[in-house]
Amino acid sequence: MTRARGVRNPLLAAITRFDATQLAPWLALRNTLGVAIALGAGLALHNLGGGILAATGALDTAFSDGTDPYPHRARRMLTAAAFVALAVFAGRVAGANHGLAVTLEAVCGFAAGMMVAAGETAGNIGSIALVTLIVYAAQAAPPGRAAVSGLLVFAGGVMQTLLSVAFWPVRRFRPEARALAALYAELARTAEGPALAMEAPPATATILAARQAMAGLSTLHSVESERYLSLFSQAERIRLAVLTLLRLRARLGREPLGADDAALLARCLELAARMLASVAGSLDAGVRGDPHPERLAELKQIAGRLRGPGAGAGVTAMRADARRQVDALAGQLRIATELAAHASPDGLEEFQRSESTQPWQLRLAGTVAVLRANLSLRSAVFRHAVRLAACAGVCDLLARSLHWERTYWAAMTAVIVLRPDFITTLSRGVLRLAGTFLGLALTTAIFTLLAPAPPAQILFVAAFMFAMRFAGGANYGLFVVPLTGLVVLLFALSGVTPEHVIVPRGLNTLAGGIIALAANRLWPTWERTLIHESLAGLLDAYRDYFQAVRDGYLRPGIEREPEFIERLDRARQAGRLARTNATASAARYRMEGGVPTDRLTALEAILANSHRFIHAVMALEAGLYRSSAAPARAGLRDFANAADTTLYFLAAYLRGTPAGSGDLPDLREIQQALAASGDAQVERYALVNIETDRIANSLNTLALEIAQWIPAGYNR
Repeated sequence: MTRARGVRNPLLAAITRFDATQLAPWLALRNTLGVAIALGAGLALHNLGGGILAATGALDTAFSDGTDPYPHRARRMLTAAAFVALAVFAGRVAGANHGLAVTLEAVCGFAAGMMVAAGETAGNIGSIALVTLIVYAAQAAPPGRAAVSGLLVFAGGVMQTLLSVAFWPVRRFRPEARALAALYAELARTAEGPALAMEAPPATATILAARQAMAGLSTLHSVESERYLSLFSQAERIRLAVLTLLRLRARLGREPLGADDAALLARCLELAARMLASVAGSLDAGVRGDPHPERLAELKQIAGRLRGPGAGAGVTAMRADARRQVDALAGQLRIATELAAHASPDGLEEFQRSESTQPWQLRLAGTVAVLRANLSLRSAVFRHAVRLAACAGVCDLLARSLHWERTYWAAMTAVIVLRPDFITTLSRGVLRLAGTFLGLALTTAIFTLLAPAPPAQILFVAAFMFAMRFAGGANYGLFVVPLTGLVVLLFALSGVTPEHVIVPRGLNTLAGGIIALAANRLWPTWERTLIHESLAGLLDAYRDYFQAVRDGYLRPGIEREPEFIERLDRARQAGRLARTNATASAARYRMEGGVPTDRLTALEAILANSHRFIHAVMALEAGLYRSSAAPARAGLRDFANAADTTLYFLAAYLRGTPAGSGDLPDLREIQQALAASGDAQVERYALVNIETDRIANSLNTLALEIAQWIPAGYNR
């Protein structure tokens, strides 16, 4: 009974999901204008065929629109327009030869499936280009006419792009400001909350979104772009300081004589939360913010009160660490408030960091390497690509062999429904079929009751387009219903009566949906076969990050070198992405249903202790810049090597390597030897002693949990 409920609930949740945050009225309005202008121009020029082609380009390019920074958005939309135009040309040329068309669809289906490995943007563009290729392969034309069709489609895509970035000159940095406002607001909420060592470091999602928003600014070399980059850099530093102060407040609060110091840190975090919220409001509203001189002065007073020894060696070390953190946080908040108030960046202290933007040659090489790595049957992406290629070819071949009308809808439906994981494919299949039949019924009613003329049909197209782009992101079914009506109306404008469209559309959609669901059911990609690799990848990324931080302590002074800063930034970013991927994989794993409760509990424990480990490493990174340099103790290298070895073998166990009794070093024994060496009153030594204790505890616990997790059911 429990198992059946576990299988049914994930599907029901996926089908009924409604994410109100995805409602997009302004995006829907500009996308609707793009399609409507193209159709209106075609009607006015007595060339509805050309208008429909341009509207097709605007429609397909609209799926690549978004609210991210204008340069990224423009590049993505123009790339989509170019691929769609190429798909129209190739489809119309190849459509005259049935065998060539099916082969081209299968090859492009495999390529589109593999592009999922290169990221969401590449996957989406590949999918929409494949759908366009399938549709226009059913409308064969000579090369010259096909080229004209492609150019009209590209023109429509360019117009849609121009509408999307129309406010670029007026609100050039609005997306960046909005992303930073969300980040600073999240940091304010973090400062107000408790220290949660067993949860993922807060603000991960918002800091990743802000980093993506900032990625294109480093090439602009303007005062404005430098201001936003500096604000992001300060946010990363503030996050480390806030997390460390939250932990110190909790630790001091547990000490018998630490209550007064804990209260000082609570006041510090309260002041920081108010200033961070003020910065967020200033960025969001685009107005000059308050520099908060009184609060900055109070933070300085708190730091002064934390100077001097405490009651006991442990409290003294924590007071010293807290004082450094408060001093650093006050300076970072001062810079952030000045930057948010539109101050000139001249003379401002900036943290040297390297942006992730690379030359196009390196980006291409990276993409090729990722694609090559996924050319394996063990890769979910590769299996998805094979399914996509097979379904696209089989659907088209079968439908044409049976001499159905509008056969491309079968292959198109299969391509749209298929996703790498089974639950998403199943939910999209159900919603696709239900939404299509509902949309066909709605369109039938419109033509039966109203018999609209072409101008009225264009208005209905605009209405369906707006509804699709406004609510489609909230629920896939709300996307399919208006899309179905929109397509029928476009055919009506081209001279194909609805009665010749509705029945073939319904029949082919049903066939394509069934074939896609059958393919994914016969050769599914279950998250339970991927969860081990996701966790192993997380430990690999954390290991790289730990190695970078370790080197900062083993070679004092290196933390100021640009090469080290770049390496640390790269490792930190990779760790965040790995944590995001592992968390998403765990969520999909839970959705598959039929997973024993104790296994889900074990998975949560593994993630929780990985979070404890990374909190400790982040505290060590913060200590690189908050504590005075000191010679590295010999025991630190021993402990770092032992932790590195532990992470290596834990990842290997998750990948199927048998565990040996002597693989893992005795972290606790090595850490105790480290803590006993050197002068515990030296601030850096005291910090390292505390954080290595946390690392030893978290990794030892993690080793036990993974040892229990593997025998419980290793699925390959």
